Amino acid sequence: MATQAQQPPHLHLAELTAAQFIDIWKHFDADGNGYIEGKELENFFKELEIARRGAGAGVDPSHAAFKEKMKEFMANFDKNADGRIEMTELAQLLPTEENFLLYFREFVGSSTEFMAAWRRYDSDRSGYIESNELKGFLSDLLQKANRNYDDKKLKEYTQTILRMFDLNGDGKLGLSEMARLLPVQENFLLKFEGIRLTVKEFDSLFTFYDKDGNGYIDEQELDALLKDLCDKNKMDVDSTGLVGYKKSIMALSDGGKLYRTELEITLCRDSQL
Repeated sequence: MATQAQQPPHLHLAELTAAQFIDIWKHFDADGNGYIEGKELENFFKELEIARRGAGAGVDPSHAAFKEKMKEFMANFDKNADGRIEMTELAQLLPTEENFLLYFREFVGSSTEFMAAWRRYDSDRSGYIESNELKGFLSDLLQKANRNYDDKKLKEYTQTILRMFDLNGDGKLGLSEMARLLPVQENFLLKFEGIRLTVKEFDSLFTFYDKDGNGYIDEQELDALLKDLCDKNKMDVDSTGLVGYKKSIMALSDGGKLYRTELEITLCRDSQL
């Protein structure tokens, strides 16, 4: 079984299913950080070259010609020129049968749109999108992309998304898990991963910034909270970035009122929702 797991999956195929695409992503993003980078990137390009040219082709990562070809490859596919490949960049370079990742990009192109979609599809306000809610989300996504699908295909996509992003295997997606569908530079939740609060810390924070004790935080109070949180944790965020974070989080609010449960799922690492 271990030997099979080490084999690079599916790169030789002319067309990939969504599930096969996920196999490739999980294989090469070995540390699960949302990028194929460094040694992972070198391994990916080496296996891609072997898949394209045949097993007999000499592919030597230490050779100057290999490095030059890899440089050309990155110039073509590393759209944001950060020296690594993220999931949606990989989706554009591999021949995937039904590329719902790209449909998602068209449907939810920014973190603010993503948060508004989250609020719409987390219909029971549980703090999670469960499989039935996820099916509704994907159904709308495919309709907007003018793609034909049947119930079997919709079920397959739902399972694929869960398999891709349900990191703790509980059969539902938390906000930070679902946000991995976003382009990495749009996923503001990644910025807060290193400072996710405990429930106790979050409760103290919410009480402190809910100055008038009305049970919710408004935009002004959120502004102060985020500035202090970023300063305290020495986060390198400019004023434009802070405005973007605030706008994204406020997309979860109810008419400008951000209640405890909405803010908890963005900042709390062990939310009890």
